[in-house]
Amino acid sequence: MRVGKFMTAAVGLTAVGLLAGCAGGAGEAGGDQRVTLWMYPVIADEKKHKEFWDATIEAFEAEHEGIDVEYEIFPWANRDESLQTAIAANKGPDLVYLVPDQLAAYENSIEPLDDYLSEDRISDLLDNVKTSITLEPGIMGAPVLTSAMTLLCNPAAFEAAGVSEFPETWGDVLEMAPQFVEAGMYALAYPASAENTLNMTFYPLLWQAGGEVYTEDGEVGFNSEEGLEALTFLTDLAGMGALEPSVLTSQVPIEQTPLAQGKVGCTWNNSVVELEPFWGEDIAVLPPLTEEKSVAYGTVGSLSMLKSSKSKDAAAQFAEFATSAEVLEPYLLEAGFFSALKSTEPLHAPDTLLGQVEQYVPDTTVGELATSSRALMGVLSPEIQAALLGAKTPEEALDAAAAAAEPLLK
Repeated sequence: MRVGKFMTAAVGLTAVGLLAGCAGGAGEAGGDQRVTLWMYPVIADEKKHKEFWDATIEAFEAEHEGIDVEYEIFPWANRDESLQTAIAANKGPDLVYLVPDQLAAYENSIEPLDDYLSEDRISDLLDNVKTSITLEPGIMGAPVLTSAMTLLCNPAAFEAAGVSEFPETWGDVLEMAPQFVEAGMYALAYPASAENTLNMTFYPLLWQAGGEVYTEDGEVGFNSEEGLEALTFLTDLAGMGALEPSVLTSQVPIEQTPLAQGKVGCTWNNSVVELEPFWGEDIAVLPPLTEEKSVAYGTVGSLSMLKSSKSKDAAAQFAEFATSAEVLEPYLLEAGFFSALKSTEPLHAPDTLLGQVEQYVPDTTVGELATSSRALMGVLSPEIQAALLGAKTPEEALDAAAAAAEPLLK
């Protein structure tokens, strides 16, 4: 029995009873095992996304008699509130799509998959992918996809600004910035509003400086010499008018920004899929910027199994099936993401934009994971924004964020 449903509005689940018909607690249903899955719109085209999961579930059920899989596709917005409410009411799904910092946040509710996934699958995971999904209890999800947020530059913008070489280091960016400003353009797009994850904005700079979000002892790590260096790099650019201003204060649709209008040189927080409609195919895909080292963020999306599931064996079988290379290839091609498996040949031709990005996947990181990861962003992000707007010095901003973060670490 395959059931697919789209939740097209944010779901607060204040009436948790609405979930009773799709909760993971059902286990046995009419003699069959029932597995429930919560997904999110990884493929932007809802019709194609639904077609993929319909076909995948149909193929799985044909090979696994007695297991029925039902799924719902929720919006990205408010997804944590929905899941938290469902878990608290013991009405959560058997499987749910999570990214690494969510794995840490829901660690106590997730069933480790070490004893459920095959040895072949575990050994086939890319090393950086395996690291990103492994916490103290074990492997916390079956990886679906990876990404690489490397440096992307607009050759047309460089030509208009009269800059002949793409940047490799922070120093290169600072050197080229005045020419962009003089031409009425911006060297970088840096979205500073709270809606943006620091994984894709500030943390790559922190890592490039040799810093860390948390110390090895689990204390605040961003309030350091390296953190100050990273934030000062940004405030120096903001001070000279080299950061695109509209996205410093609010979440602006990309089509309404100077980035889409060809007035920004480079970005590391957008994908080629987002930029191609505006920049065309002439996008320079470059290594991440270097200060002490060159490093980029890349997410890992996984299917995690909740401890509340009463169909764990069946759910694990579906997770391994649905995250196999053969099943996922059309999904990844359509969504513009990459495989988490060593055995997968490159999905994208090397001369395509996605093919150029794909080469950086093994060198990405999700950073350090902790249960406070998301809450920490909540106190650090507004302080970074305050520094960029000139309301605080970089030192004041980082000191304030560190003080606010201390209670979160206990």
